[in-house]
Amino acid sequence: MKILIDDKIPYIRGAFESVAEVVYLPGAKTTPEIAKDADAIVTRTRTICNEILLSGSSVKFIATATIGYDHIDTDYCDKAGIQWTNAPGCNSKSVEQYIASTIMVLAEKNDWNLSEKCIAIIGVGNVGSKVARICEIFGMKVLLNDPPRQRAEGSKQFVSIQQIMTEADIITLHVPLNLKGEDMTFHLGNDVFFENLIKTPVIINSCRGEVTDSKAVKSVLKSGKISGFVCDCWENEPDLDLELLVLTEIATPHIAGYSKDGKAIGTLMSVQAINKYFDLGLENWEPSGVELPLNPEIQIDGYGLSEQKIISKAIIHTYNIMNDDYNFRNNVADFEQLRGDYPTRREFTAFTIIAKNIEEKTLNKLKQLGFNIA
Repeated sequence: MKILIDDKIPYIRGAFESVAEVVYLPGAKTTPEIAKDADAIVTRTRTICNEILLSGSSVKFIATATIGYDHIDTDYCDKAGIQWTNAPGCNSKSVEQYIASTIMVLAEKNDWNLSEKCIAIIGVGNVGSKVARICEIFGMKVLLNDPPRQRAEGSKQFVSIQQIMTEADIITLHVPLNLKGEDMTFHLGNDVFFENLIKTPVIINSCRGEVTDSKAVKSVLKSGKISGFVCDCWENEPDLDLELLVLTEIATPHIAGYSKDGKAIGTLMSVQAINKYFDLGLENWEPSGVELPLNPEIQIDGYGLSEQKIISKAIIHTYNIMNDDYNFRNNVADFEQLRGDYPTRREFTAFTIIAKNIEEKTLNKLKQLGFNIA
């Protein structure tokens, strides 16, 4: 048995060596010749798994260690009898952390009281539901929009796009990229969407670049129709619209889901999927060597601080999004390298708060976010 593995997938080395021939692909580069006698492929979004790569090969299973699977031609795979799987929800807590840091940075910059702010979440799946939970912990008014879930579950907890356009101070997008159909999300953020906004919200795109129309976003940023754009996912990346980058309030190189925890979970899900399909006896395998945070203890004296400031201090200690913004703007030509060499980022559960002068209700909120309390 032969397995091809993108060599940038973390913590996977050694997973299959006892049961298969393993070929690691530098830079995710594979060819029809390399894939011809392979039985399985473990990949990320940079390997395009389509008919050109797979036709005539012996590949039976593809596992991508990512939530997204646009890089897999699923129609072709289904017709060719090639099974495939992604890793839904693997990095959802990482994106939750990314959005939490974004909100706290914006709140400090704009002197916001979050309990007076309304956030709309478009797409309430693995990621969106976690973002909704933390925003409720922050005391924000939360609006949920998810047409597929609304059709399946009823309308009670969901609102219309029109209500979002009227009430939201922040709109964050967490939808898959659907190019057609009833739930098409390609250019969901387009001229019509933006022109119908009543308020001037901040827009956050940390799902897929093509969900927002870059030309339309530039236009409304220039006109003041929206008050800011936070962008992690870009159209045509890594070939970015540099004018949009300059206009963007916070810019990052598609790393919202790049916590070490999320990467380890994505790897684990891929290994488990291949193990189950081929019955390899690797049920007990787990990723090892997940890096520890540099400063896992957070000392916070809450005397004279608001609850929002205390929570903000804890979140920013784990991840300050402005560091990624700075590195990206100063190394924009190194988009892929910034992603490939991304530094250690651990989620809230890897940190312990040493608390002083913090009320019990605030400590409970920190626990709800996932922090350990000494």
